Parts: sequence; C-alpha cells; structure tokens
Amino acid sequence: MPFTYPFPRPAVACDIVAFSVRGTELLVLLVQRKDAPFKGHWALPGGFVNENEALERAALRELSEETGLSGIRLEQLGAFGDPSRDPRGHTVSIVHLTFFLTEGKLAPGDDAADAQWHAFRSLALGKTSSSGGAKRVRLAFDHADILARAHARLLKHLEDPVRDPPAFDLLPPRFTLAELRHAYEVISGRTLAPAKFRRQLVERGLVVPASSRPTKKVSEQLYRWNRLR
Repeated sequence: MPFTYPFPRPAVACDIVAFSVRGTELLVLLVQRKDAPFKGHWALPGGFVNENEALERAALRELSEETGLSGIRLEQLGAFGDPSRDPRGHTVSIVHLTFFLTEGKLAPGDDAADAQWHAFRSLALGKTSSSGGAKRVRLAFDHADILARAHARLLKHLEDPVRDPPAFDLLPPRFTLAELRHAYEVISGRTLAPAKFRRQLVERGLVVPASSRPTKKVSEQLYRWNRLR
C-alpha cells in the first residue's frame, strides 16, 4: 500500500534564468504566460516538477517545452518558497541559472504564448519601474527578485572565473582580451580600463595565451582560462 503523507505539502516547481549577450546588451530569456495567473505577463521559463522527476531534468524539460532551447548546462541558484509568491497556493521554486553564448532560435510552446530575449536593463527589478521616462517590463510572480539574485550570482562568476569545473561558459574556449573585457563590461554594466583589466586577469594568471605562437598584432592574441593552475 502506498505511503500517505498526513500533512499538506507545497507544490514544487523549477524556473530557469538564462542570460546571453547581444552587442552591448545583457539579455534575459522570458516567456509570455498563456494562462492565469499573470496571463499575458512576462516570466522566467519554468513549471511544475513531475512526480519522480529530478529537479535539473524538470528544469531542462520546461525550458525545452516553453522556448525550444536545449543542450545546456545549469547551475542551481537557490530555492524560493515564500507562501504568497504564487496565488494558486504555496509553491516552492528551485531556480537554475545558465548562460547562452549565442541566443539560439526560439520556438515557444506548452503554456508559453511567446518567448523572447529581453534587455536586462529594460526589466523592472526592485521598486524602480521606470528609468529616464522609459517604462520597464514588470515580471510575474517574484521573478524580479529571482532575476536580481541571478544577476548577482553572474557577477560572482566574473570575480571567480577559473573555478573548476565551471557550471557554464561566458565565452568560447578561446578569446581575445578585448572580447573578454567586452563581456565583463556588458554583464557588470561598468566601463573597464584596458590596462587595469589586463593586470587583473593576465598578470594574475587567470587567463593565459592559448598558443605559444606569437601573433602579428597583440590585439589578435587568443587566450584561455587558466583552470589548471
């Protein structure tokens, strides 16, 4: 006879914060909800965990069903379980974080009416809903709070870029210092002095030349993360 738990239990869901970079914009992947609650609002991809389904498997399934994207690595960000976060009832969401080197072709499905990459700076986080007169996009549920914490975690990856093994990559395996600095600037929202940036990463041994063969131009030198140090 199956065991019957005598107490009410909250539902369990998984949500995914997916970042990418396009030009000078940090992007966040959002879906437009097809159904209530928050019908028509933008939200993080995600949904309920099936019975006997592992958390990461559930996150990957929901991401694929709602956006058409797959084949990625995830890092668990944390659990969000305020009893009032979902008007349907007490729902605990296990949130996962990832980064796409390229945006990928989106194919919204399941309970997502649409899926789009949004500029991070266009989203309403915290109490601020506008900037310079421009109205910001408000997110469903507590997804603004989740996104703020996810961005803070992404900044931590910049501070500790050579931890091994990485949950996901912020750049291809080989990159120039200019490409690396650009990624840091877009993610952090700060302009970085090239000489100081080089000292912080190259002279500290965090990145090393990808080849011993010299290049004609210093700017064309390819580097890699020094994860074996």
